[in-house]
Amino acid sequence: MKRTATAVWNGSGKEGNGKLTTQSTTLQQAQYSYKSRFEEGVGTNPEELIAAAHSGCFSMKLSFVLGAAGFEPESIETTSAINFENGVIAGSHLTVKAKVPGISEEKFKECADDAKANCPVSKALNIPITLDASIG
Repeated sequence: MKRTATAVWNGSGKEGNGKLTTQSTTLQQAQYSYKSRFEEGVGTNPEELIAAAHSGCFSMKLSFVLGAAGFEPESIETTSAINFENGVIAGSHLTVKAKVPGISEEKFKECADDAKANCPVSKALNIPITLDASIG
């Protein structure tokens, strides 16, 4: 299976702009620019998209890990904060809050650590990944 996305950039790095389109067209001509990446401009940026991919992948992997351990989550909410320093993606910090009936805090953290280590996006990222996991 392959998934694709296309980026078209026009102009210089600082004054130019680009459009991103994903295979599914969930993103279709989504705007990105210097301002959306390095300031607070309108549009997306690569780091935000990596954060979305990491949080989505981790949440789904955690659901599978919990299921294999005999638990069915009611909900899993994960935020990935990508640390972008001096032009380098330096880390991802995952914060997950989940509702999982019947699970202990210790077992949940064990499952969350497994998901962090084994979700495909975690494996693809060559950066430190930290995790705060809680149930409630």
